[in-house]
Amino acid sequence: MGDNIQNPVAAGVYRVNSIDFFRGLTMFLLAGESTHLFGLFDKFDSSFMQFLGTQFSHHEWHGIHFWDLIQPFFMFIVGVSIPFAVANRQKKGDSDQLIRRHAFKRSFLLLFIGWAIYCIGPGKIVWRFQDVLAQLSVTYLVAFLIRNKSFTFQLIFTGVILLLIDLAYRFFPVEGFNNPWVDLHNLGAWVNNKIEGVDKASSWATLNFVSTTAHTVWGVMCGKLLMSEKSPKIKIQWMLGAGLISLIIGFSLDAMEITPIIKKIATSAFIFVSGGWAILVLCLFYWLIDVKRYFATGYNMFKVVGMNSIFIYLFFEVGFVKPIDKFFVPFTNALFSWMGPLGVQVMTSLAIWATLWYLCYWLYKNKIFFKI
Repeated sequence: MGDNIQNPVAAGVYRVNSIDFFRGLTMFLLAGESTHLFGLFDKFDSSFMQFLGTQFSHHEWHGIHFWDLIQPFFMFIVGVSIPFAVANRQKKGDSDQLIRRHAFKRSFLLLFIGWAIYCIGPGKIVWRFQDVLAQLSVTYLVAFLIRNKSFTFQLIFTGVILLLIDLAYRFFPVEGFNNPWVDLHNLGAWVNNKIEGVDKASSWATLNFVSTTAHTVWGVMCGKLLMSEKSPKIKIQWMLGAGLISLIIGFSLDAMEITPIIKKIATSAFIFVSGGWAILVLCLFYWLIDVKRYFATGYNMFKVVGMNSIFIYLFFEVGFVKPIDKFFVPFTNALFSWMGPLGVQVMTSLAIWATLWYLCYWLYKNKIFFKI
């Protein structure tokens, strides 16, 4: 991408419905995962359902499943929204200082909430920062601070951080943690152990916030492109080209055994592949919804979820799904016992999922929006 994108504010602020759709769909799927529905797919005596079960779970280590893309989608779409959010605040008369102060405050709150979520289960202070909100607190702030830089700067910046973290994994000298692509024996595991004060922490690396910054910065770049006065055709061509190039780079790094695709430590190959898919999915939704107007009204099903994304995420992360589950179980047992235990579980999960959606719908209809 070049540097000749016009100033988003000068180009005017308007709503790009595909952004709402993308964010809402991502959060809707996360809500579905909280009902444990996807975990039931493996129990079906069907190769197709078992395939879905595989795709709706994280890859164990080297490789990629569909579900591995959800967090990158979330972090990417936050970046896409940044230019729009800033322009809207400027339109309301907020000063640059006030906007910057809000960004730092939001970053701190995301970090605090992301960390605090890990303390709920054990009921004590636990020093873990692998949660998506904790990582987003860093990637969001970095993307915000460089949002007005040229596309060339942003591309070079993300390229440099991906190169540096890749080299850091390769040449980390501590014995026992100097095997870059081996689970629990790499730099990410060492950092986890030091933060948590244990000898063996999670495979999911807190250090992932470094490389996943690229997702949010690339989102900002796409957001600026969508806000520009360029024709829809040009916007689609640029996103299509960027997405395909990113996929080629990521899969090539893996195929040539340079850097493997591993989500749990967010390798550069994984970032390129997942980032490429994020850009292509946004491109597809933009073409379908904003250009072709295929879902001009139907997209609202997911928009209502996206408009309260932080609220619904915290709602199911802190454990409010469990009492809803207990409420529905007697009724689903009575109505669907003829479907067997698995059928009852599926219907219970679907009922919970529908309830979570309706909660978002009710908030939307009553113009209640929870924001950080």
